[in-house]
Amino acid sequence: MTSTAQLRSAAATPRLNLPFIIGASSVGTLIEWYDFYLYGVLALFFSKHFFAPDMDPNVAFIASLFVFWTGFLVRPFGAIVFGHLGDLIGRKFTFMLTLMLMGAATFVVGLLPGYATIGVLAPILLVTMRVLQGLALGGEYGGAATYIAEHSPDGKRGFYTSWIQTTATLGIVLALLVILVCRLGFGDQAFGDWGWRVPFLISAILVGLSIYIRLKLEESPLYARLKEQGKSSHNPALESFSSGKNWGLILFALFGATAPEGVVWYTGQFYALFYMTTVLKISYVTVYIVMMIAMTAAAPFFIVFGALSDRIGRRNIMTAGFALAVVTFWPVFTLFDTFKDNPVILTVLVFYLVILVTMVYGPIAAFLVELFPARIRYTSMSLPYHVGNGVFGGLVPAAGASIAAVTGIALSGLAYPMAIAAIGVAVVIWARMILNTNWSGVVALKTGHELIRKGPYRWIRHPIYTGILMAMIGTAMVRNQVRGWIGFAIVFATFYFKARKEEQFLRREFGAGFEEHSRHTGMFLPKHN
Repeated sequence: MTSTAQLRSAAATPRLNLPFIIGASSVGTLIEWYDFYLYGVLALFFSKHFFAPDMDPNVAFIASLFVFWTGFLVRPFGAIVFGHLGDLIGRKFTFMLTLMLMGAATFVVGLLPGYATIGVLAPILLVTMRVLQGLALGGEYGGAATYIAEHSPDGKRGFYTSWIQTTATLGIVLALLVILVCRLGFGDQAFGDWGWRVPFLISAILVGLSIYIRLKLEESPLYARLKEQGKSSHNPALESFSSGKNWGLILFALFGATAPEGVVWYTGQFYALFYMTTVLKISYVTVYIVMMIAMTAAAPFFIVFGALSDRIGRRNIMTAGFALAVVTFWPVFTLFDTFKDNPVILTVLVFYLVILVTMVYGPIAAFLVELFPARIRYTSMSLPYHVGNGVFGGLVPAAGASIAAVTGIALSGLAYPMAIAAIGVAVVIWARMILNTNWSGVVALKTGHELIRKGPYRWIRHPIYTGILMAMIGTAMVRNQVRGWIGFAIVFATFYFKARKEEQFLRREFGAGFEEHSRHTGMFLPKHN
């Protein structure tokens, strides 16, 4: 494994200009997100063309959303396959491969015949293309984030990796822009008949341009050094998934970071889009313009919060975003209904939701990169990221629509993302207070058992106490929401300030043993060496 010092030294001497490296990596990732999210924006059209004409329109739309989800569902498998290749062969080769696979699958979607032509084979082929897109995206993000991080100087990793975090949101903006131009240019009738295919076919040009730019990149200097020294992993997948310690980090990254981040991301952008167009029946032109303005205006905050995470820590910013999502999702979506005829207020509301997205998503690439050793980093970080974002986050539109259809209450679809975000907050508190760490939930020092016995506030770490407390708060929320939220806020504040006392205790007890990089990742672990 490589040490933090090696990471610093390798990142300090990049062979290419760092802005070019970030730009080349980000352009390719942006185009992959554009390809991936075209389907999401056009899900309503797919429900009309790729399912039986006699199917209930609401059922067909929900089925279309589940087809959308299949791309997310296979992202973890893409993460494992391409992550393994990235750690075994190299970062550059792997994310070039994923880009070409994504481009090919997206182009084919634009050529697929509909249900009226080939019957049930139409949705089967559509699902197949979504699976290929999901596999490609599963390998792309981890490679691009790792590649940029391994070129970034120490102390600015949050800032530099946050640039690639903008690409997912800007990918949606690009998709909305291209679709809006096509819909207005072709007219609703022509676009509904065949014009929806054009945005998918345009992808071939964008992918070709991105491949040309990425061919100019060199292999990550840190990975190249590992290869030269013979320290790269010979079986990254086995090394990643056969280690109990690594599984602990993967599971913590999933439930304490990527799953809650994923639901906040998809609620703030995709679910808001679907809610305004399908529930509130607002004109698609208005909704697209509102979404594009709000997301573009909020995009710089990915970089703001990424840079801020270098100063005050990744975990603090992300946890604040999770907590705000739990508390404010319901009132914000209520205001959507109240102000559905006011585009300015709608833009402000979407802007706020995207700010929450930037809080939880801006720092996460640096957090995941710093959590795992370089020799298995691509594989290890890709799995929790794509399970959290793909399986948990990608389910938000389909789960929300399904819950709303069953209950008959439009806002009830928010229960799913709010619950997952609340779990993220609870995991942070649990990890810091019960397992005696700031973030990772793994006590790696031999003296960990002593800390559990003699550390301050040890009574609050007991799982029975925590379970009873959370059950009481949950009951209060069900019976009286105001009292429940007040109780939640008091408990959260109490745990936070007691955790700060715990951190001070750990620093006094172990001094240098409390690693510098715990400020960023929150880990109380020995350095990777």
